[in-house]
Amino acid sequence: MRGYTGTGAALYVSRGVSGGASPAAPQAAWVVAGNGRGEGRAAYEPGRIRQEEPRMATAAPLLSPLSQLSRAVSDWVESVRALTQPAGVRWCEGTDAESGELTSRLIREGELTRLNPEYFPGCHLYRSSPSDVARVEHLTYICTRSREDAGPNNNWMDPGEAHAKMRELFTGCMRGRTLYVIPYCMGPIDSPLSRCGVEITDSAYVALNMMTMTRAGRPALERIARDGKFVRGLHSIGELDPNRRFIMHFPEELAIESFGSGYGGNALLGKKCHALRIASWQARSEGWLAEHMLIVGLESPKGETHYIACAFPSACGKTNLAMLIPPASLPGWKVFTVGDDIAWLHPGPDGRLWAINPEAGYFGVVPGTNPETNRNAYEMIRRDTLFTNVALTADDQPWWEGLPSGVPVTDWQGRRYDPSRGPAAHPNSRFTVSAKRNPSYSPRAEDPRGVPISALVFGGRRREVAPLVYEARDWPHGVLVGASVASETTAAAVGQVGVVRRDPMAMQPFCGYNFADYWRHWLEVGAKLSRRPKIFHVNWFRRNAKGKFLWPGFGENLRVLAWMLDRCSGRVPAAETGIGLLPRPEDLNMQGLSVEAASLRALLAVDPVLWRKEMADIRAYLEKFGSRLPAELLAQIETTEHGLENLAAG
Repeated sequence: MRGYTGTGAALYVSRGVSGGASPAAPQAAWVVAGNGRGEGRAAYEPGRIRQEEPRMATAAPLLSPLSQLSRAVSDWVESVRALTQPAGVRWCEGTDAESGELTSRLIREGELTRLNPEYFPGCHLYRSSPSDVARVEHLTYICTRSREDAGPNNNWMDPGEAHAKMRELFTGCMRGRTLYVIPYCMGPIDSPLSRCGVEITDSAYVALNMMTMTRAGRPALERIARDGKFVRGLHSIGELDPNRRFIMHFPEELAIESFGSGYGGNALLGKKCHALRIASWQARSEGWLAEHMLIVGLESPKGETHYIACAFPSACGKTNLAMLIPPASLPGWKVFTVGDDIAWLHPGPDGRLWAINPEAGYFGVVPGTNPETNRNAYEMIRRDTLFTNVALTADDQPWWEGLPSGVPVTDWQGRRYDPSRGPAAHPNSRFTVSAKRNPSYSPRAEDPRGVPISALVFGGRRREVAPLVYEARDWPHGVLVGASVASETTAAAVGQVGVVRRDPMAMQPFCGYNFADYWRHWLEVGAKLSRRPKIFHVNWFRRNAKGKFLWPGFGENLRVLAWMLDRCSGRVPAAETGIGLLPRPEDLNMQGLSVEAASLRALLAVDPVLWRKEMADIRAYLEKFGSRLPAELLAQIETTEHGLENLAAG
């Protein structure tokens, strides 16, 4: 498909190919001089040649222009066009050819750098503004009519005030720029578990990312036209001024408005903004769960397959676990990736939870990725990948901390690399790549039914307190386990690094409403399930007194997952403790693993003194949510405290 690169009020409407057309059939781009609804004079433009009548002698009948598929979308686009005053409007088909054309344009304009085609074919580098490198949680708002509905876990702003503020920022902000209309579907296009949205943006970089991260283009817009419902996402990079940067969510309106940032989580509105903050609100009203979870399939040597969903805060090993490679000492195991970041969990007619990954690509943290830590991810990003804020070698290969070879000469800001100025690659540098590039990609990721979930796993970075793994006593206790997740902060968000904070269900930055209501919803969903998944907590990051990790992590984590599956199948007992059920050392398969017995005992230890303090901290945290806090969670705390007293008594 040819891309229109002219100026003026050009509107990219559709490509001239319809079902049944030969792959060799000519393709055409139709442009319209006029407004965002496709009103005006249509003309076919191969280069700069204009025909007044849309006629093609050899092509199949034209598809309807995208701008004519949904009146609701077209009317909204027109209202945004009038507000933002762009030079042109482009409706995105979402094809590979369109992505290629946008990429070529950004290379010409200096926004993208083509990487070494011999070693990284089809790969490019994008550098963001140095002040625009992570999520800005302090500038992210939930705008509900009632402040209590947003809860103390969110920044809140009155919807009227927020709309007025954003309207002022958006007025005329796209002058001289192209307005991109990106219809997208979160989840398999034909799945009843999927939901759709439309993002309007003035960033071609954002458009490229959205085409990778979602099912974007015509099929999504056709579904929107059928469903009559979609999330409206309006984004502009503005001037990239941190003092004029806001990410507003209007869950009651299914709307998002983001201004002043081009960074992924702030600008790719289908990701955290829609798939978690808005979707969590939708999920509560519709009876399902939108979660910050990876989905992975595990096939045992006996051929038994289970799917688990795991919630970890950003940069705490989600991608590594989702793409886990079984160690050679555990032959016969197979691991399949369904998703690496977000899961939508729906109660099924069989009483189980069924999950889809709403995303079509990965937006992963690059530093630390190498053949030893995550061979699948390393191989996956060696072609057709968009890198953001990594360093470069002398021969234009991407470089980041954790690679076993290569020497950076240019840092992530495009400066000559100087170690005294910090890391060569930004600690939150990213890759964007199609999920299908993953060697462990599971075709079940496109199954409209989703996959059945056997276990839910919570975890975070804790130097002490939390053991390697423990199992919740039951679903209500599991909700407490998830609600009390704590982790050391990482570089994925602006702020201090290494500070321990509560991150319930790894949703602290992403829950679109009051956590107390969210936990109640979890309890209600569990009550409706007749075949509930077991709930576990893991901590791969426990250290000894000298600061050394006690557990090797990475592929060896499969040993812990195997124990979980044995528990799900009722094959092994567990040791009862005050905090839950722990594995007996003999029930963890340690074959071929050189972990000292003393280290294993420390990994599975529950210190009653530390845990009593932990429970007091959890109680104090939960009580901040006041009268909306479910009483069941406080009852679970009391049960745990009683169990710790018995454990201390011996």
